[in-house]
Amino acid sequence: MIAIKRTMALTAIPLVLAGCVSSAQYAGKEAGFSTVSAKVGGVTSKQTVWVQNQQQAQATSSRVKAFLGRNKVLDAETAVQVALINNKGLQAAYADLGDSAADAWQSTMLLNPTVSIGFSGIGAPELEAFRTIEGAITTNLLALMTKKRDIEIADTRFRQAQLNAAVRTLQLAAETRRAWINAVAAWENVGQLQRAQAAADAASELAEKLGETGAMTKGGQAREHVFVAELAGETAKARLTARLAKEELTRLMGLWGTDVDFQVPNSLPALPRSLAKRDAIEAEALRNRIDLQVARLELEATARSYGLTEATRYVTDLEILAGFEAEREVEDGKKKWETTAAGELEFSIPIFDTGKARMRKAELGYMRAANQLAEKAVNVRSEARSAYEAYRSNYDIARHYRNNVVPLRTKVEEESLLTYNGMITNTFELLTDTRDKINSILLSVNAKRDFWLADANLAPAVYGGGSSAAAAETEIASVSESGGGAH
Repeated sequence: MIAIKRTMALTAIPLVLAGCVSSAQYAGKEAGFSTVSAKVGGVTSKQTVWVQNQQQAQATSSRVKAFLGRNKVLDAETAVQVALINNKGLQAAYADLGDSAADAWQSTMLLNPTVSIGFSGIGAPELEAFRTIEGAITTNLLALMTKKRDIEIADTRFRQAQLNAAVRTLQLAAETRRAWINAVAAWENVGQLQRAQAAADAASELAEKLGETGAMTKGGQAREHVFVAELAGETAKARLTARLAKEELTRLMGLWGTDVDFQVPNSLPALPRSLAKRDAIEAEALRNRIDLQVARLELEATARSYGLTEATRYVTDLEILAGFEAEREVEDGKKKWETTAAGELEFSIPIFDTGKARMRKAELGYMRAANQLAEKAVNVRSEARSAYEAYRSNYDIARHYRNNVVPLRTKVEEESLLTYNGMITNTFELLTDTRDKINSILLSVNAKRDFWLADANLAPAVYGGGSSAAAAETEIASVSESGGGAH
């Protein structure tokens, strides 16, 4: 019994150490998700959920149907909210957060000790069945030595996973908002083209009647007819573009089956009266960009791993073995137990592999993470400046088309109509002015779309969740479908 008590004392060491570490923050089903939800809510003013069972899935589905039922014509805010609670790819990203929490939870637990017991010495019938009992309990001493650092590294990775989940959520919100803008702009182009189509049809009929009276040559009639035909082709192309843009929005919102029966407005909102002032946008971005925080944590984790590598440089495998042995003997007709305690320490001697190569790899890993963080900081400042420059410039361009180009084209067309009615100008000049006005209106619609896209890119530039440059280059074809109603 004495030997057994000694063994229990040795094996209690890991249990005491393990008791010093709290694993509650990693053990919950939604471990770390409250941080993600808070960060996303602060930026987007929207709620996101982590669906993990059938009841939650049904509740989410009911919420989506309620959103779509209340908003037959879907605005941008509703589209983003539906995407944040219904996109299945986002749920997969949250599962990655759960994996990281489980890994951090696991890191707080020590390796289970290995217990071995052997029996030997089956003797004569007058003796007891077992003459010698041998036992051993082994545990990994190196795991005990580096446990604190292992937990710190796992916790850093867990915090990284939280931030990565937040970045993925913000990215989805930005993508959904851009998809909504592109879809609405595409349908607005369609509406403009359909109105132009009606005017072109009237001009074509007029050309045909003038041709019958001999007032217009066959070549002139052909020019008007081909314009109508080309415009019909452009309208069909625009209609296809608008439908595809709506499908992209549908995918981001995670809609399925009959849920896709929603409409978007037939025109984008008017330009705001004034621009938002972001004089310190670079400082804002450096302070708030979540992907930059992820890079900082990567450097922290690499530094901790470097320390861990240094700790294990000379001792790669180290185990402590504690054991006991009990032997029962018969002497002078009396039975007695004799016990002995034993211990073994086993480790590798660094004769050939001194760990220098692993140390060098750790140093290079740290240098790599440090340079990646520095590069990220440079890029963040540049992206913030670019996003605000695009926001300001696209606003000025859109206002220029709205306040100058389109009114002038409208004035030219009105004057051409007056002179045409007074028989001062001919039909060709009137139709040419009408075509030019159509082109200017389409350019104005696209300029307004580019401004709202730049506006949607401001938040990702400050908080993370998307590449402003890539988003700014996103373009839907200039022409699309439908007109007066929502789509």
